[in-house]
Amino acid sequence: MNSTPMRQFALQGAAVILVLSLAWPYFGWTAEALPWLQTSLAIGLVALVFATLTRQPWWWRAIHAGFMPLIWFTQSLAIEPAWFLVAFVLLLLVYRGALSGQVPLYLSNKETVAALADLLAERGNSRFLDLGAGLGSTAVPLADALPESQFTGYENAPLTWLVGRFFALGRPNIRWRWDDLWQANLGEYDVVYAFLSPAPMAKLWAKVEAEMSPGSLFISNSFPVPGAAPSHIIEVDCTPARPLYCYER
Repeated sequence: MNSTPMRQFALQGAAVILVLSLAWPYFGWTAEALPWLQTSLAIGLVALVFATLTRQPWWWRAIHAGFMPLIWFTQSLAIEPAWFLVAFVLLLLVYRGALSGQVPLYLSNKETVAALADLLAERGNSRFLDLGAGLGSTAVPLADALPESQFTGYENAPLTWLVGRFFALGRPNIRWRWDDLWQANLGEYDVVYAFLSPAPMAKLWAKVEAEMSPGSLFISNSFPVPGAAPSHIIEVDCTPARPLYCYER
Protein backbone atom coordinates (compact mmCIF):
# COMPACT_ATOMS: atom_id res chain seq x y z
CA MET A 1 0.00 0.00 0.00
CA ASN A 2 1.40 3.40 -0.91
CA SER A 3 1.23 6.55 1.18
CA THR A 4 -1.45 8.57 -0.64
CA PRO A 5 -3.82 10.49 1.65
CA MET A 6 -6.91 8.44 0.72
CA ARG A 7 -5.13 5.24 1.64
CA GLN A 8 -4.06 6.76 4.94
CA PHE A 9 -7.69 7.66 5.67
CA ALA A 10 -8.58 4.06 4.86
CA LEU A 11 -6.02 2.75 7.35
CA GLN A 12 -7.23 5.06 10.09
CA GLY A 13 -10.85 4.22 9.28
CA ALA A 14 -10.15 0.50 9.46
CA ALA A 15 -8.61 0.95 12.91
CA VAL A 16 -11.64 2.93 14.10
CA ILE A 17 -14.09 0.34 12.78
CA LEU A 18 -12.18 -2.58 14.29
CA VAL A 19 -11.87 -1.07 17.77
CA LEU A 20 -15.42 0.29 17.93
CA SER A 21 -16.92 -2.95 16.60
CA LEU A 22 -15.42 -4.69 19.65
CA ALA A 23 -15.79 -1.92 22.23
CA TRP A 24 -19.38 -0.86 21.63
CA PRO A 25 -20.95 -4.34 22.00
CA TYR A 26 -18.88 -5.05 25.12
CA PHE A 27 -19.68 -1.82 26.93
CA GLY A 28 -23.26 -1.93 25.69
CA TRP A 29 -23.66 -5.41 27.19
CA THR A 30 -22.20 -4.29 30.52
CA ALA A 31 -24.22 -1.04 30.46
CA GLU A 32 -21.09 1.03 30.96
CA ALA A 33 -20.13 4.26 29.26
CA LEU A 34 -17.53 3.91 26.55
CA PRO A 35 -14.16 5.12 27.97
CA TRP A 36 -13.14 7.45 25.17
CA LEU A 37 -9.55 7.99 26.34
CA GLN A 38 -8.78 4.28 26.42
CA THR A 39 -10.70 3.77 23.18
CA SER A 40 -8.73 6.51 21.40
CA LEU A 41 -5.46 4.98 22.63
CA ALA A 42 -6.56 1.56 21.38
CA ILE A 43 -7.44 3.03 17.97
CA GLY A 44 -4.02 4.71 17.81
CA LEU A 45 -2.31 1.41 18.63
CA VAL A 46 -4.26 -0.56 16.03
CA ALA A 47 -3.66 2.16 13.41
CA LEU A 48 0.06 1.99 14.18
CA VAL A 49 0.01 -1.78 13.67
CA PHE A 50 -1.84 -1.40 10.36
CA ALA A 51 0.60 1.29 9.19
CA THR A 52 3.55 -0.88 10.16
CA LEU A 53 2.17 -3.98 8.43
CA THR A 54 1.60 -1.99 5.23
CA ARG A 55 5.14 -0.54 5.42
CA GLN A 56 4.20 3.11 5.67
CA PRO A 57 7.00 5.67 6.18
CA TRP A 58 7.84 6.39 9.79
CA TRP A 59 6.09 9.78 9.82
CA TRP A 60 2.81 8.21 8.70
CA ARG A 61 3.13 5.64 11.49
CA ALA A 62 3.59 8.43 14.02
CA ILE A 63 0.57 10.29 12.60
CA HIS A 64 -1.59 7.17 12.78
CA ALA A 65 -0.54 6.44 16.36
CA GLY A 66 -1.25 9.95 17.59
CA PHE A 67 -4.21 11.01 15.47
CA MET A 68 -7.12 9.68 17.54
CA PRO A 69 -5.54 10.37 20.97
CA LEU A 70 -4.93 13.96 19.85
CA ILE A 71 -8.56 14.28 18.79
CA TRP A 72 -9.64 13.12 22.25
CA PHE A 73 -7.22 15.56 23.90
CA THR A 74 -8.37 18.46 21.73
CA GLN A 75 -12.02 17.67 22.45
CA SER A 76 -11.30 17.68 26.18
CA LEU A 77 -10.04 21.29 25.94
CA ALA A 78 -13.49 22.54 24.90
CA ILE A 79 -12.03 24.99 22.38
CA GLU A 80 -14.43 27.35 20.61
CA PRO A 81 -15.20 25.78 17.18
CA ALA A 82 -14.47 29.02 15.31
CA TRP A 83 -10.79 28.66 16.19
CA PHE A 84 -10.63 25.40 14.28
CA LEU A 85 -11.91 27.20 11.18
CA VAL A 86 -9.26 29.90 11.62
CA ALA A 87 -6.54 27.27 12.03
CA PHE A 88 -7.75 25.40 8.94
CA VAL A 89 -7.72 28.53 6.79
CA LEU A 90 -4.21 29.46 7.95
CA LEU A 91 -2.93 25.95 7.28
CA LEU A 92 -4.51 25.99 3.84
CA LEU A 93 -2.88 29.34 3.04
CA VAL A 94 0.55 27.99 4.00
CA TYR A 95 0.36 24.28 3.16
CA ARG A 96 -1.87 24.22 0.12
CA GLY A 97 0.76 22.17 -1.76
CA ALA A 98 0.60 19.38 0.81
CA LEU A 99 -3.14 19.07 0.25
CA SER A 100 -3.18 19.34 -3.54
CA GLY A 101 0.04 17.58 -4.46
CA GLN A 102 1.56 15.92 -1.37
CA VAL A 103 4.24 18.60 -1.33
CA PRO A 104 4.88 19.98 2.17
CA LEU A 105 6.70 23.23 2.86
CA TYR A 106 10.44 22.53 2.91
CA LEU A 107 12.98 25.32 3.39
CA SER A 108 16.42 24.99 1.84
CA ASN A 109 19.19 25.57 4.36
CA LYS A 110 22.16 27.89 3.91
CA GLU A 111 24.53 24.98 3.15
CA THR A 112 22.32 23.91 0.26
CA VAL A 113 22.12 27.47 -1.05
CA ALA A 114 25.91 27.73 -0.92
CA ALA A 115 26.28 24.48 -2.87
CA LEU A 116 23.79 25.70 -5.48
CA ALA A 117 25.59 29.04 -5.74
CA ASP A 118 28.89 27.27 -6.43
CA LEU A 119 27.23 25.07 -9.05
CA LEU A 120 25.58 28.01 -10.80
CA ALA A 121 28.78 30.05 -10.72
CA GLU A 122 30.55 27.23 -12.57
CA ARG A 123 27.83 27.18 -15.25
CA GLY A 124 27.87 30.92 -15.84
CA ASN A 125 24.84 33.20 -16.11
CA SER A 126 21.74 31.03 -15.88
CA ARG A 127 17.97 31.12 -15.93
CA PHE A 128 17.07 29.34 -12.70
CA LEU A 129 13.61 28.02 -11.78
CA ASP A 130 12.61 27.05 -8.23
CA LEU A 131 9.56 24.77 -8.27
CA GLY A 132 7.68 25.16 -5.00
CA ALA A 133 9.68 28.22 -4.03
CA GLY A 134 8.16 28.59 -0.56
CA LEU A 135 9.36 31.65 1.33
CA GLY A 136 12.20 32.33 -1.07
CA SER A 137 14.84 30.60 1.05
CA THR A 138 16.60 29.43 -2.12
CA ALA A 139 15.89 31.98 -4.84
CA VAL A 140 16.41 35.15 -2.79
CA PRO A 141 19.94 34.47 -1.49
CA LEU A 142 20.94 33.03 -4.87
CA ALA A 143 19.72 36.19 -6.58
CA ASP A 144 21.86 38.25 -4.22
CA ALA A 145 24.91 36.05 -4.79
CA LEU A 146 24.52 35.90 -8.60
CA PRO A 147 23.08 39.22 -9.80
CA GLU A 148 23.73 38.43 -13.48
CA SER A 149 21.55 35.31 -13.41
CA GLN A 150 17.76 35.30 -13.59
CA PHE A 151 15.63 33.54 -10.97
CA THR A 152 11.98 32.51 -11.07
CA GLY A 153 9.97 31.01 -8.22
CA TYR A 154 6.67 29.17 -8.52
CA GLU A 155 4.57 28.87 -5.34
CA ASN A 156 0.86 28.03 -5.07
CA ALA A 157 0.19 28.57 -1.34
CA PRO A 158 -1.13 32.16 -1.06
CA LEU A 159 0.37 33.19 2.28
CA THR A 160 3.70 31.52 1.55
CA TRP A 161 3.83 33.20 -1.86
CA LEU A 162 3.10 36.57 -0.27
CA VAL A 163 5.94 36.23 2.23
CA GLY A 164 8.31 35.13 -0.53
CA ARG A 165 7.18 38.04 -2.70
CA PHE A 166 8.02 40.43 0.13
CA PHE A 167 11.54 39.00 0.50
CA ALA A 168 12.02 39.22 -3.27
CA LEU A 169 11.26 42.97 -3.35
CA GLY A 170 14.04 45.15 -4.70
CA ARG A 171 15.70 42.34 -6.63
CA PRO A 172 15.25 42.89 -10.37
CA ASN A 173 16.61 39.44 -11.23
CA ILE A 174 13.76 37.60 -9.44
CA ARG A 175 10.35 36.82 -10.94
CA TRP A 176 7.89 35.55 -8.33
CA ARG A 177 4.91 33.58 -9.63
CA TRP A 178 1.78 32.59 -7.72
CA ASP A 179 0.98 29.51 -9.77
CA ASP A 180 0.93 25.73 -9.84
CA LEU A 181 4.37 24.31 -10.59
CA TRP A 182 2.83 22.05 -13.25
CA GLN A 183 2.03 25.17 -15.28
CA ALA A 184 5.69 26.15 -15.60
CA ASN A 185 7.33 25.77 -18.99
CA LEU A 186 10.59 24.08 -18.02
CA GLY A 187 12.03 24.69 -21.48
CA GLU A 188 12.53 28.36 -20.63
CA TYR A 189 15.19 27.61 -18.00
CA ASP A 190 18.78 26.40 -17.87
CA VAL A 191 18.52 25.02 -14.33
CA VAL A 192 15.37 23.70 -12.64
CA TYR A 193 15.45 23.06 -8.89
CA ALA A 194 12.86 21.17 -6.85
CA PHE A 195 12.62 20.40 -3.13
CA LEU A 196 9.28 18.61 -3.06
CA SER A 197 8.61 15.07 -1.82
CA PRO A 198 8.86 11.52 -3.22
CA ALA A 199 5.20 11.57 -4.33
CA PRO A 200 5.40 13.82 -7.43
CA MET A 201 8.90 12.90 -8.63
CA ALA A 202 7.91 10.40 -11.33
CA LYS A 203 5.36 12.82 -12.81
CA LEU A 204 7.81 15.71 -12.58
CA TRP A 205 10.53 13.68 -14.32
CA ALA A 206 8.17 13.01 -17.22
CA LYS A 207 7.66 16.78 -17.49
CA VAL A 208 11.43 17.35 -17.32
CA GLU A 209 12.05 14.86 -20.14
CA ALA A 210 9.32 16.41 -22.27
CA GLU A 211 10.24 20.08 -21.82
CA MET A 212 13.84 20.70 -20.73
CA SER A 213 16.40 21.44 -23.43
CA PRO A 214 19.65 19.56 -24.08
CA GLY A 215 22.42 20.93 -21.89
CA SER A 216 20.06 22.06 -19.13
CA LEU A 217 20.15 20.71 -15.58
CA PHE A 218 17.46 19.38 -13.25
CA ILE A 219 18.27 19.30 -9.52
CA SER A 220 16.19 17.54 -6.88
CA ASN A 221 16.94 18.23 -3.23
CA SER A 222 16.82 15.04 -1.09
CA PHE A 223 14.47 13.02 -3.30
CA PRO A 224 15.90 11.10 -6.27
CA VAL A 225 13.91 10.45 -9.41
CA PRO A 226 12.67 6.85 -9.31
CA GLY A 227 14.21 4.75 -12.06
CA ALA A 228 16.59 7.46 -13.30
CA ALA A 229 20.31 7.61 -12.51
CA PRO A 230 21.59 11.10 -11.62
CA SER A 231 24.53 12.49 -13.58
CA HIS A 232 26.12 13.30 -10.25
CA ILE A 233 25.19 13.83 -6.61
CA ILE A 234 26.31 16.78 -4.50
CA GLU A 235 26.65 15.76 -0.86
CA VAL A 236 25.76 18.88 1.10
CA ASP A 237 27.54 19.15 4.44
CA CYS A 238 24.53 19.54 6.71
CA THR A 239 22.38 17.65 9.22
CA PRO A 240 20.07 16.02 8.33
CA ALA A 241 21.65 15.03 5.04
CA ARG A 242 20.29 16.92 2.02
CA PRO A 243 21.96 15.49 -1.12
CA LEU A 244 21.37 17.27 -4.40
CA TYR A 245 20.54 14.83 -7.19
CA CYS A 246 21.65 16.39 -10.49
CA TYR A 247 20.33 15.23 -13.86
CA GLU A 248 21.98 16.63 -16.96
CA ARG A 249 19.68 16.77 -19.96
